[in-house]
Amino acid sequence: MLPGMADHPVLFLPGPTEVDAELRAILAEPLCGHRETKFVAAVQEVCQGLRRLYLTNQHAAFETGPATALMEAAIRNFTAPAARTLHLAAGAFGERWQKIAASCGRQAELLAVPMGQAHAPEALRTRLLAGPPVAAVAITHNETSTGVLEPLRELAAVVHQNAPGALLLVDAVTSVGGAELRFDDWGLDFAFAGTQKCLALPPGLCTYAVSKRALLRAATTPDRGFLLDLPSAVPETEAGRTLATPCVPLVWALRRQLERVAAEGLPARWARHAAMRSSVLAWAAARGMAPFVAEPTHRSPTVSCLDARGQDVAALVARAAAAGFAIDPGYGTLKGKAFRIGHMGDHRPETVQQLLAAL
Repeated sequence: MLPGMADHPVLFLPGPTEVDAELRAILAEPLCGHRETKFVAAVQEVCQGLRRLYLTNQHAAFETGPATALMEAAIRNFTAPAARTLHLAAGAFGERWQKIAASCGRQAELLAVPMGQAHAPEALRTRLLAGPPVAAVAITHNETSTGVLEPLRELAAVVHQNAPGALLLVDAVTSVGGAELRFDDWGLDFAFAGTQKCLALPPGLCTYAVSKRALLRAATTPDRGFLLDLPSAVPETEAGRTLATPCVPLVWALRRQLERVAAEGLPARWARHAAMRSSVLAWAAARGMAPFVAEPTHRSPTVSCLDARGQDVAALVARAAAAGFAIDPGYGTLKGKAFRIGHMGDHRPETVQQLLAAL
């Protein structure tokens, strides 16, 4: 264990991420009723903080559950049964969203690129102009499985120009709070992220922002379900009245974490994540490894996926564990070939350097 490190394995995973001691203390506080006045006020404050996090003047809220639940909620709320949805996939999680849409009875079309690559805006434009119209375009902003950062602003502009009626749905699970994302400026309609990634809290809540036009669309969609019926859930949650009992300790911790994020400032937070990425990539290059993502502008500032180029990934993971750290040996077919280091949340360049020194 390195001096000054925690008395537990310090997580440099792509999620869940390391939770700061101040936030762990809040999570251990006694419970209260979720209808108590002080908790209702806390829920309202969290929704206000989420609007600042997503950079929106429209709507923001949260629900207890994983981000995968919000993938399904997006399909069931914003697209009619049998509607066509277009899913941009650069890895496992983009593919997951397409499978969810298909399981909900939608005509779920996959627009995929090889692993390690991002979508070209021109390719999206070609599909929108040449293919059948779509009700929604689903984009995974930061593909956690491969460390690809999609050019979301440019892709969103293409959708607005060529399919203005399509809603823009965004998986921002490992981007919001760590990479630049401007909900209103980029014209997004729905974006979501769990608490266990760049917000550096335990899993259990999923935050989201939603546009006014998306809620209007949802109000006309049948069979939305109950808990994740967004036209009902959003106004109730913003008023402090969640439809069901939320994870109370996480709400308290999320309120405090959003205060901390605001104090740091989003531009500074984005810059800190980019600096951590630079440290990891420089370390890898000095040891004969390479980023799995070839194009520099498409490399994630929150998750570095590194091609080991034949080096022993299992031994590297074991070396990290022996020094008191946890890194990921690779996702799916990349396991053992390209490993991942998650540098997001409350990690700082100096803590990343401690990890790299141990490796």
